[in-house]
Amino acid sequence: MKYNILTIITLALFSCTKAPEPLYPLPTAEQLEWQKLETYAFIHFGLNTFNDMEWGYGDSQAVTFNPTDLDCDQWAATLKKAGMKGVILTAKHHDGFCLWPTKSTDYNISKSPYKNGEGDLVKELSDACRKYGLKFGIYCSPWDRNNARYAYPEYVETYHQQIQELTSNYGPLFEFWFDGANGGNGYYGGANETRSIDPDNYYDYQRAKDTVLARNPRAMIFGGPYQTVRWIGNEKGWAGETDWCNAPQITSETNWKVNTYGCENGTEWLPAEVDVSIRPGWFYHKSEDSKVKTVDELCDIYYKSVGRNANLLLNFPVALNGRIHPIDSANAVGFYQKISNELSCNVLAGSKVKADNERGSRYSAEKTIDGNPETYWATADDYPYGTISFTMEKPVTVSRVMIQEYVKLGQRVKEFYLEGERDGNWFRIRPDDTLTTVGYKRIVRFNPVELDKLIVYFEESRGPLCISNIEAY
Repeated sequence: MKYNILTIITLALFSCTKAPEPLYPLPTAEQLEWQKLETYAFIHFGLNTFNDMEWGYGDSQAVTFNPTDLDCDQWAATLKKAGMKGVILTAKHHDGFCLWPTKSTDYNISKSPYKNGEGDLVKELSDACRKYGLKFGIYCSPWDRNNARYAYPEYVETYHQQIQELTSNYGPLFEFWFDGANGGNGYYGGANETRSIDPDNYYDYQRAKDTVLARNPRAMIFGGPYQTVRWIGNEKGWAGETDWCNAPQITSETNWKVNTYGCENGTEWLPAEVDVSIRPGWFYHKSEDSKVKTVDELCDIYYKSVGRNANLLLNFPVALNGRIHPIDSANAVGFYQKISNELSCNVLAGSKVKADNERGSRYSAEKTIDGNPETYWATADDYPYGTISFTMEKPVTVSRVMIQEYVKLGQRVKEFYLEGERDGNWFRIRPDDTLTTVGYKRIVRFNPVELDKLIVYFEESRGPLCISNIEAY
């Protein structure tokens, strides 16, 4: 076959500027959509609330569930103002009490005084979420300390009936939570004994996953051996300073270090989720009204979760009257306002950008400040590192730098550092964190510095760099 000179030049140019080869594992479209949510809320409310407990034994009476002024619209409106993108409701905790009128057990909201037994809290909150533009998710504990047949085959069918009801009747779900607490002592229909199960096999998680995804194909799954997002390994509000989305498939035997840090050579894309409560407890206790996390504490949690390549699931323990407490509300809204203010003025917009290596014009350094998440700066195949600088027209004061990789092609960066330059004098920027992984998003904090040039040195990467966004505040 013959080619004219124009065709040869065109083919040569294309071959020089083709995209880097993907580095596996890669995220699914659904996982990427989930990571972009960044912050969403947990709601814990149930019999534990009215019995001043964290883990109910399974013997509290259903009639004790009796909120006097429950208002799911108040929950949704509050969470919207606090910047949350969705809500996950604890529809059933370990005590086994169900917040919807399930047909699987009598231990449910229909046996309580709430709305004279006609209430359905799952429906009320899912409706409120749609009204306020929030995504809706479900937590349904596999462990059931009330059910007489727990640890026997019959309970597995009961649990699957609950999953079927929750995934069929309340609209699309963005996440379904299977908690990791499984087996131990409980009421168990009056047996008052300890029961143990094999958590990876007893519940038939394969069938559970299929049930969730049949009607909610975009939903993330938390917990069990078929999860698509992973627990970070603590409930304190921080992700590892190194946080790979790469990980092995998680099981109940997985080492905590894998949960916290991921694994560079992991074969699965399992981004991390940080779960933490705005109070010391997950359920409301009046004694904790003076212990609600402050605005500054919540901001620190944000930077140690979202700022370290993880999603933040912030729990709100609804009070006895059925509303989010005013202190919790005020602090959560204040936190969102402060973070929004701190990240409101990107000083790199309009700066002059230069890199020491570019793959071609399609992957130039300017792609890091063009505001388009689908474009990115990339280096040549034999250049798994790189330096990029941003020169401002006049000196600026900076205390935050945000970096995002184009993770559709895999997570790559293994180590980087920052420098500033002022009037021709350069200096090393000393951040609070060690600077290793980036992933979907990394936000680096440091004491304010004045500079007219910012330089980012990517010291090591799993392959050519693919950096979609860099901002400074």
